[in-house]
Amino acid sequence: MRYLVLSDIHANLAAFQAVLEDAPPFDKIWCIGDLVGYGPDPSECVALLREYDHDCVAGNHDWATLGRIDTDDFNPDARRALEWTREHLDAAGRAYLEQLPSALHFNDFTIVHGSPRQPIWEYILYAGVAANNFAHLQTPYCLVGHTHTPVIFQEVTHNNGTASVATLSPEYDEPLPLPAVRLIINPGSVGQPRNHDPRASYVIFDADERTILYRRVEYPVEITQQRMYQLGLPMRLAARLSNGW
Repeated sequence: MRYLVLSDIHANLAAFQAVLEDAPPFDKIWCIGDLVGYGPDPSECVALLREYDHDCVAGNHDWATLGRIDTDDFNPDARRALEWTREHLDAAGRAYLEQLPSALHFNDFTIVHGSPRQPIWEYILYAGVAANNFAHLQTPYCLVGHTHTPVIFQEVTHNNGTASVATLSPEYDEPLPLPAVRLIINPGSVGQPRNHDPRASYVIFDADERTILYRRVEYPVEITQQRMYQLGLPMRLAARLSNGW
């Protein structure tokens, strides 16, 4: 069984399509939330995901679109984009977001958008935050998104019984065997990468081989940007796509 692991599509249809075309054969999609927000094609991205066998959790932008999170908690550009999304997401897309859970558990994996401790909103950016979250993790591996940055946090147990967390930068296009230690795995963002690499980022999990594979793929950024300009979405959100920040 092979899983395509996606996060933070953010209504960027061109990036989502590029990932689907680039990905090696897969059986199912695991989506780690934030299908909408920022980008110009929320309804189309929800509809495209629903064409595939998949499981998905909610992200903070998904909840904000539904009114479950106050948009005052977002920066001004994100807030404007969320208000636009609320107006333009179709009824089918809204109904889909309404039923998304905040967390899923499959055998060895927990799937949450933010963190095991705070599934919707907490950012796991640093090893210290990851260390605090391992205490809330009931499975060996956890898939998270939210930060838009591909990274792996590995729990390390020392001979004296203490534990620490190592931060690992993924190697692209090199299958990584899953070790017999606990990991928090972030595949990066499909629709709005933030690690100074504008290419869409995703992961393939091969359940039979017990490996994860990180990949990046270029997509026509200018198509998404032009759509955003035409629809009146914040120019800063469009401009940042060119440089991945």
